[in-house]
Amino acid sequence: MSPFSWFAFEVLHRYKPHWNMDLHLKPVLLAGIIKTIGTTPEMLKSRNPHYHQEDIKRCAKYFNVPVELNDNVYESVIERGTLMPCRFLTAIDLLHPSFLERTSRELWKSAWSKHEDILSAEVLASAGLAAGLTPKALAEVKEQMGQPVTKQRLKAYTDEAVEHGAFGVPTVVTHAGAKPELFFGSDRFHLIAREINETWMGPEPDTFHTKL
Repeated sequence: MSPFSWFAFEVLHRYKPHWNMDLHLKPVLLAGIIKTIGTTPEMLKSRNPHYHQEDIKRCAKYFNVPVELNDNVYESVIERGTLMPCRFLTAIDLLHPSFLERTSRELWKSAWSKHEDILSAEVLASAGLAAGLTPKALAEVKEQMGQPVTKQRLKAYTDEAVEHGAFGVPTVVTHAGAKPELFFGSDRFHLIAREINETWMGPEPDTFHTKL
């Protein structure tokens, strides 16, 4: 649920009409990646927190994503972990995959725009309803969150990311050449475009076309 993952998420979806790609979202647990390979998230090991926060603000403006920082955002989103939101998204991936994109976006809004506690059941439910889930579907998702198959899928997605070489998020894996290629960060889209033989037109390709 990092803001940099949100930037990458929005850009990839903006390019769906422009790039020949089949985009698959796979929720992963960052804590699981950290535990497996022993890394620390960049947002927590920054030696200059002020610079890091200013960098997020610059990126939010560049990518046109409504991230708003406050004093408690690191504690509320990063340090407390995101197990429940990840299980929530994984349950949606299992039961109602067509709602995964919209629910992911609503959760990022809750965390980084509204400064809500995304570990709370109420905020998760609100995000699901805002994404279009019916109350019945939401109840099914809540029940599914605690099922072994949900935990197994989240672990499988996380393990798969590590097998590809992931050491943080956002991680993008392309399958265009002889072998999968991993790209880390929200600033590698020009390289991703080259890898899949497409054209990078900036963070908002529709605006790029309008200016031509």
